[in-house]
Amino acid sequence: MSVSVQIKNINKKFEKLEALKDITLSIPPGELFGFIGPDGAGKTTLFRLITSLLHADKGSITVDGLDSKTDYKKIRNITGYMPGRFSLYYDLTVEENINFYASIFKTSLRENYHLIKDVYEQIEPFKKRRAGDLSGGMKQKPALSCALIHKPELLILDEPTTGVDAVSRKEFWELLKKMQKTGITILVSTPYMDEASLCDRVALMQKGILMAVDTPSNIVDGYNGDLWQISSSDMHAIVADLTGIDSRVEKVFRFGEKVHVTTRNVNNKELNDIIEGILDPARHKNILLESAKPQIEDCFLALMCEKG
Repeated sequence: MSVSVQIKNINKKFEKLEALKDITLSIPPGELFGFIGPDGAGKTTLFRLITSLLHADKGSITVDGLDSKTDYKKIRNITGYMPGRFSLYYDLTVEENINFYASIFKTSLRENYHLIKDVYEQIEPFKKRRAGDLSGGMKQKPALSCALIHKPELLILDEPTTGVDAVSRKEFWELLKKMQKTGITILVSTPYMDEASLCDRVALMQKGILMAVDTPSNIVDGYNGDLWQISSSDMHAIVADLTGIDSRVEKVFRFGEKVHVTTRNVNNKELNDIIEGILDPARHKNILLESAKPQIEDCFLALMCEKG
């Protein structure tokens, strides 16, 4: 069974810092919804409001019709929460931690083993190892097991793959997809833009505001302008050299080993002529210009510019 989450006009301030600014969002039952944004975007604050660990200054949040302020006990009973910081007891073993969390909800690892089997069987050989002695990628598994042991209808994961190697990240998302098939509603936050494509829908967040809410494919398809990728022998200088060179060149961002440039009404030959006419040939050799397909990160950076 899964639940819906309704967020209406949420505002939250910490002294002078506006952590969340008029957030409104509707998440239907069974969706795997991603909150994408850097540190300081407001993702953790929003999760703490949903789980009733904090109260909003304005607005309301309901989980399956339950109010986060007045019905917080009921919400906690149907919610599994995995905070961004590893929160299990370091001196307890993996097995002891899971049994402890299970006992809070009046159940046990033995009774609900079937609920966490896909996750727990990967760490079961290490069940007698203290949680504090686990590697970063390994720590995900017992933490997720503790969040699932009471059969929650809503699972909230705050940056579960931060600082984890690429293989463990891939395995973790495969587990989330399996869990989603059981009908559970999953909210996950991440600073990794490439993980956005693994969600049904995403919210792109920056400085407490929602810049966009849609499916990853719709966000990418809605990218405004033509995108190109450029490289030269001096990648350190190329962003500054290309910025402001022509009114038709709107955005210039470093993107991995390339530079992404957004233009309007400029074809390949025209842009190549502009670039070759501006860049110093003594500094920039082996200039390579190619058409590029927008990615979520391109959309995020473009929205940052538009929102100021």
